[in-house]
Amino acid sequence: MENVYLGRQPILDSNGDLVAYEILYRDSSKSSDARNEHSASASVISNILNKFGTKSLLGDRRAFVKVDEMFLLHDIIFSIPKEFFIFSLLENVQMSEQVINRIKQLHIRGYILAVHNISLDSDSLQKYSQVYKELSYIKINVDKDINLDMQDKLREIKSHNIQIVASKIENNSEYELAKKIGCDMFQGYFFAKPNIVQNAKNEASQLKVLSLYNMLINDTSIDEITTEFENNYEITVQLLRYMNSCAFHFRNKISSISQILSLVGREPLAKWLLLIIYSKSLSKTSKHSPLMLMVKSRTELMENILEALNHDVTSKELGEAYFVGVLSLVDTLFGVKIEEVLQDLNISDEVTNALLKDDGILGEIYSLIRDIEAFDTSSIHIFTSKYNLGTHQIEDLVLKSMQDVNSFEEAMTE
Repeated sequence: MENVYLGRQPILDSNGDLVAYEILYRDSSKSSDARNEHSASASVISNILNKFGTKSLLGDRRAFVKVDEMFLLHDIIFSIPKEFFIFSLLENVQMSEQVINRIKQLHIRGYILAVHNISLDSDSLQKYSQVYKELSYIKINVDKDINLDMQDKLREIKSHNIQIVASKIENNSEYELAKKIGCDMFQGYFFAKPNIVQNAKNEASQLKVLSLYNMLINDTSIDEITTEFENNYEITVQLLRYMNSCAFHFRNKISSISQILSLVGREPLAKWLLLIIYSKSLSKTSKHSPLMLMVKSRTELMENILEALNHDVTSKELGEAYFVGVLSLVDTLFGVKIEEVLQDLNISDEVTNALLKDDGILGEIYSLIRDIEAFDTSSIHIFTSKYNLGTHQIEDLVLKSMQDVNSFEEAMTE
């Protein structure tokens, strides 16, 4: 269990809300070619989840975990907490009488079941027709030539109260097609891909946040900053709510912006403001979008990986690492090229070059984080070898970022 790569991919509903994860696992001793590597058994994944703790990995959401036939038929499956997981049957699991009986047993006991990335052909549909009543989800690959002709097949599956999860969505056009043919949930980091719009206009509320950010980092007087906050009531209320949440442990309730500046300081406040820009960027219903949580994860990893590489890192260098993470998705947020946004911000050359060219140590870490998100274990291994990091160190840092993101989201929703 020492050499492990662990991944957590978001799954969204049609409103853009984060509703579940798929937990990905790969033993680093195996082939590093992710495309050819067989999925690790569900038994190993369950051990990892027990080691890390479901709360740390998932927060209040469920996780899809892939299940092979051997694990499905082993009685240890009944020891897995049913409230945290969705067992996703691999496509090579045969619908034998023994397997069908086990699926029915799990369903009766309240376990949620899915089928992992099936082909939408007649043979597959016939194969699973015997257990439609016990299935809650069927996952399909968008990259397997999905087209509008599949609508009838999906409609038939959905008539059995089964939700369709579209996986491997890489961009907005694939997302729109998946929605059009009737998919209910969508997996991947497609929401982080920029949709560049010529002459796009930033929302007024986002521009106000950027204005406040610039005031904080440019040593504007506290009186001027306080006045600007007072003119932006919604941002102020959100800030006070967050500062009074369980994320902080102040002796007394925080009641003013000047009090926050005195207790917290300019830089932490500036960091929080940049995260707030992302808070309503995608989801139509929830307070905190997957884009915001992704940025939070990136900022945590940028700082923590830099500290792992250099124990004597300065606060200035950590601040630059943070800003690489938080600015890495502004092109997606604003719908304009990242170069245009950076022109309006007082950002160092180190941060700018890391974002635009993957240059310097910050650029290398930023590239590593994208590899972690893509579950590119080959590239992760190259980085850890270059800097003599143990795989368990990256594993621990990824886990810590998951914990921090979950705590952050929980604090923001109080």
